[in-house]
Amino acid sequence: MITKPKGTYDLLGVDAKISTYISHEIEDMMANYNYELIRTPIFEATELFHRSVGENTDIVTKETYDFKDRGDRSITLRPEGTAGVVRSLIENKLYGNRNDTIKLYYNGTMYRYERPQSGRNREFTQFGIEAFNSSDPMIDAEVISIGYYLLNNLGIEATVHINSLGDAESRKKYTEALVAYLRPHIKELCSDCQKRIDTNPLRILDCKVDKDNEILKNTPKISNYLSDESKDRFKKLKSYLDILEVNYEINDKIVRGLDYYDENVWEYIADSDQVTLGGGGRYNHLVENLGGPSIPAVGFAMGIERLILNIKENIDLSNLEQMVDVYIMSVNEEEKMHALEIAQYLRLNNISCEINSNNLSLKSQFKVADNLKAKFLLILNTDDLNKGLINVKDNATKEEMKVDEAEIVDWIIGNI
Repeated sequence: MITKPKGTYDLLGVDAKISTYISHEIEDMMANYNYELIRTPIFEATELFHRSVGENTDIVTKETYDFKDRGDRSITLRPEGTAGVVRSLIENKLYGNRNDTIKLYYNGTMYRYERPQSGRNREFTQFGIEAFNSSDPMIDAEVISIGYYLLNNLGIEATVHINSLGDAESRKKYTEALVAYLRPHIKELCSDCQKRIDTNPLRILDCKVDKDNEILKNTPKISNYLSDESKDRFKKLKSYLDILEVNYEINDKIVRGLDYYDENVWEYIADSDQVTLGGGGRYNHLVENLGGPSIPAVGFAMGIERLILNIKENIDLSNLEQMVDVYIMSVNEEEKMHALEIAQYLRLNNISCEINSNNLSLKSQFKVADNLKAKFLLILNTDDLNKGLINVKDNATKEEMKVDEAEIVDWIIGNI
């Protein structure tokens, strides 16, 4: 038997229904906030991710799916969404009107070669938004609030953990102080941290292995190294979040895992189990670093699989159970033909229905209708059909009535 590759999964059943439910919530919210859909290729030139995500990040050094295509070009399956969106922004010159804030969103599959675990797969789906051409911290607050209220709409209670990485000079000063503090203790930290101290020191703050180590708990605070401008930006962000009634707390260990972030960064933490559901930040230099003009940007991403897990564990799913408005019951060929015709009219009028396509007995059809939680049963029989009538049963009240066949669609619409 051929099985799926490790770290992938089949989306079906209740998970598929939850995923569809999440996608609908995303689409509604994006329309409300005036974000437009963008879809980028699943694979891109390897250089794109190495230049954007960072040569020394875990994603690039350990997790990307790199391969040579038949033209001997180095190709990478996208490990995250932002780099492809920025490449598209530059290539398609979406920045034509420099007075507009460019607001885009994506929802698609990503690929990282990492150890599969609950809510973390090698193939995963990620939703994210990107806002370009505004450096105002008010847009940071808007972007943060979108993720927060999306979770809220999905029934997930979360807190936004926020931090400021500061501008380039602030980060430089802080990195020097952090390395000076950590260097004497580095052998007491994990092997990854020992490598990061020379390649990406800030990532040590986000270490999952040593997160409870007293050494990391007592690191210098980045807030003490911020420039006045970065302090003011962070202060304004908090004021805007207060206006938007976003539940947040300051967490100076939030650094994010990608090199392109600067200034404000954040993560969405589920209140129920403290799992990170997503995160983002500002990246004012990425567009320029990838060959475009100097355009500020900010965005976030969320893993759909983790949202599905949280919803399954904490939310009543009864409204997502499979159900139809109408089940049409038939036995002989004449009844089946009427059933097919009626079903077509109902479906074209946005009424969900199912018919007996397996030549089931009436007893078996009643069981199927119950499984589908059908609101109404149309019980066809030849005698009624010859009189132009259909026997209708309301499954909630158990009341039965005869309805003129020519009026059945209007009757169902009026009573659904």
